[in-house]
Amino acid sequence: MGRAFEYRKATKLKRWGHMARTFTKLGKEIAIAVKAGGPEPENNPRLRAIIATCKRENMPKDNIQRAIKNAMGKDQSDYKEVPYEGYGPHGIAVFVDTLTDNTTRTVADVRSVFNKFNGNLGTQGSLAFLFDHKAVFTFKKKEGLDMEELILDLIDYGVDDEYDEDDEEDEITIYGEPTRFGDIQKHLEDNGFEITSAEFTRIPNDLKDVTPEQRETIDKMVEKLEDFDDVQNVYTNMKPAADEEA
Repeated sequence: MGRAFEYRKATKLKRWGHMARTFTKLGKEIAIAVKAGGPEPENNPRLRAIIATCKRENMPKDNIQRAIKNAMGKDQSDYKEVPYEGYGPHGIAVFVDTLTDNTTRTVADVRSVFNKFNGNLGTQGSLAFLFDHKAVFTFKKKEGLDMEELILDLIDYGVDDEYDEDDEEDEITIYGEPTRFGDIQKHLEDNGFEITSAEFTRIPNDLKDVTPEQRETIDKMVEKLEDFDDVQNVYTNMKPAADEEA
């Protein structure tokens, strides 16, 4: 497995630790997709992709339909994607992706956690060089699949030449340019691949070693940030612990 896969596996173990919180965050993503492309999955590629992720995370069908219906309401909040970034304790870079309808509230919440842990909230874009922003697709293998040929095709759509195979789940995970999300999704669907998850992620390109004590402090900071409903994902450049990589 590649560096990206191992990092994502370790962070997702923590990110999806609380089911109710996960469903709230996925509901916001559904709202944005519906606002942008309508409520019908067959006519809204982004919504189809999010629904696939919802199913992978065991979000009940009723919850998905309710989120779609709510997104069509006149009083539905207008969410914006706003990233925050800075340094946490021990010089660890922290990147926070949010979906918010109140940036004043959200920045105050995020700043309070950085301050509590003696960190520094920086300006937008200040740490972008430390994280690779990627579109991530996971799909079921097909019998007789020639991955080398598929990757050669997908490179034209902004996909990296490295990919990960999960033999237990019989799945492939690929990484590509976020701006080509729709193109990648369409190519996979047009070629009959069953997409089981589609999302955006940030993968650190310079992982830092920490002591167990430092890791405990940084984990507490991440947990505090993830407690806010506006926070979708929190990424750090802290190297995963050995047991998380196993």
